[in-house]
Amino acid sequence: MHIESDDRFLRHIELMRDKVPSWKRYPFDLHAVRGLDRLVFHPKVTYIVGENGTGKSTLMEAIATAWGFNPEGGTLNFSFATTPTHSELHEYIRLSKGVRKARDGFFFRAESYYNLATNIDELDAAPCSQPLIKDSYGGVSLHEQSHGESFFAAFVHRFGGQGLYILDEPEAALSPLRQMAMLARMHELVGRNSQFIVSTHSPILMAYPDAVMYHLSANGIEETTLEETEHYVIMKRFLNNKENMLRELFGE
Repeated sequence: MHIESDDRFLRHIELMRDKVPSWKRYPFDLHAVRGLDRLVFHPKVTYIVGENGTGKSTLMEAIATAWGFNPEGGTLNFSFATTPTHSELHEYIRLSKGVRKARDGFFFRAESYYNLATNIDELDAAPCSQPLIKDSYGGVSLHEQSHGESFFAAFVHRFGGQGLYILDEPEAALSPLRQMAMLARMHELVGRNSQFIVSTHSPILMAYPDAVMYHLSANGIEETTLEETEHYVIMKRFLNNKENMLRELFGE
């Protein structure tokens, strides 16, 4: 992929293949990691897609951790840890940063967002904790909101623009309507000179028009388009032929 614009916070990552200790152990045994050489990011939106188990979250975590984010999510200021489960992949990738410095940033991880919300409450409960961190998330504890509302609170209130936002499955608790609102929010933030790297299963969130998309599979990492993804093809087929699909699924 060739991108003329150099208006990026993160240009690309490279796997330091000569330093990999063993291709037979996790995470280097993943097909996506085995096939990783250089991954170039779009200045606006880059998607990482693929089936479960292909290494999307492992790759997203490595990119975020190498940038300086907490492996469990949050801004660069968060340092909490519950049960360390992140891989060592971040130690073996090299980041190529752009000339512009990001003023904001966030690593959103659906699977550990509960831990982030808990840490915010704990920090806000500490003596002389002013201003409250939850004020940056809409002023209400994330635990006092529904799962979807707390997710969206970060997107709307905490993301301020001119930042690098790495999102791992942000659609996990969002309705289709909220996913479309999330897409609109991404577009608004891109207009404020932001860069997104997004791992998702949602054809709605994959629909940003000015983006690049990488598909992770047993073949490694390949550039693709929304219409070529299984997510889009299967969803379209199901919606257009629901009765036939159900009969096929039920073996009738």
